Order: sequence, then structure tokens, then C-alpha cells
Amino acid sequence: MEFLPESIDQYVHNHTKAESDLLARLNRETHVKIMSPRMLSGHLQGRVLSLLAKLHRPKRILEIGTYTGYSALCLAEGLVNGGELHTIDINEELEDFARKYFDESDFGDSIHQHIGKALDVIPTLKDGWDIVFIDADKSNYVNYYNDIVPRMNPGGLILCDNVLWSGKIVDENANDKDTVVLRELNELITQDDRVENVLLPIRDGLMAARIK
Repeated sequence: MEFLPESIDQYVHNHTKAESDLLARLNRETHVKIMSPRMLSGHLQGRVLSLLAKLHRPKRILEIGTYTGYSALCLAEGLVNGGELHTIDINEELEDFARKYFDESDFGDSIHQHIGKALDVIPTLKDGWDIVFIDADKSNYVNYYNDIVPRMNPGGLILCDNVLWSGKIVDENANDKDTVVLRELNELITQDDRVENVLLPIRDGLMAARIK
């Protein structure tokens, strides 16, 4: 869901650095060939992720929810030399699709894919994350957040996508599991003394929380 008027949204896109040719091809192929293409981060959010990563200069990034790889490539733009990005997805059918684009990029050797349930995979990886991007099954967002916070480096950045959930977050009549969990997450992060946070009304809502 887009919360801005179409004319303003177009103006914003026109005045945001263009996505690379590789990302544009990935964007288009996702929309043409893959189910639920709205799950792709897209141009504006992709540039936000890239800029945040470049400002943070992470050595280790974790992504929960690979989909077709667009957001991973955006985040990888900020990796320091020798840095690594680990991305987890439960859907093995998209593994090769994403890998193709990872290998075409400058970051192919730095991006490591994992297939399985994130809560099972995360403990098998070394702790000490600089950036974590959560963009997977909404019903587990609170579980992901609680699992990740102790594994972060001081000053690390946690990013959670879709936290406005097409506006359902403020709809008193919306009480499906995903909406309830996202409300709980937003409240949890806002009240968590371990972090400082801001909820950005970008695309479908992006929560950013910095570990103190």
C-alpha cells in the first residue's frame, strides 16, 4: 500500500537516485515471473536500505526473508571490504532465481544464502550483527526481534518492513494474527530501553531500531 498521493509518490521517485540496471532487471523479472511481486522492496525503499547501509558501513548483515534478492543487493552496497551478508528464506524455489542476480552483482562472493526456518538457522550463525533486516512472515516478527537483539553489536541497526501493514495497524476492526503481532512489535520496540527507534512511513512502514 502507498500512503502518499500518486503525484507526490511519483515526485519522490523522480528525485531519488535511480536503481542500477541490474536491480531494474531484477525488479521487472520479479513482476513478470514471480508470485506476489509486491513483496519486493522496490526502488524507493531499496535506496533507503542502501543509504542506511552505506552510512553504517556494516561488516556483517543478516536478512530474514530473501524473496528474489532485491533488498539483499541494496544492503550489500554498504558492506565494508571483506564484509558478508547472510540471507535466510524458507522458499527453496526462489534460491536459484536470487543467486543468479547475486552472482551478476559485485557482491556475489559476499552474499550467503540459507534455506530453512529463520529461527532454526539464526542460532547456527555467528553472533555479532551490524544490520538486521526483517522482512518475512509477520506472525513471527516479535520472535525474530526478541531473538536478534541479544545477537547484535552495540550500535547495530534492526530494520523491520511492513510495520504499517497497509494501514490495518490503526484499524480497530483488523484483528487477524499478522496485524496483532505487528501492533505488538511496534509497541515492544517503542518501549524497549535497549534501543532508540523511529517508524518511517516509507512504502508499507519501516521500523528502524538502533541498539544502544
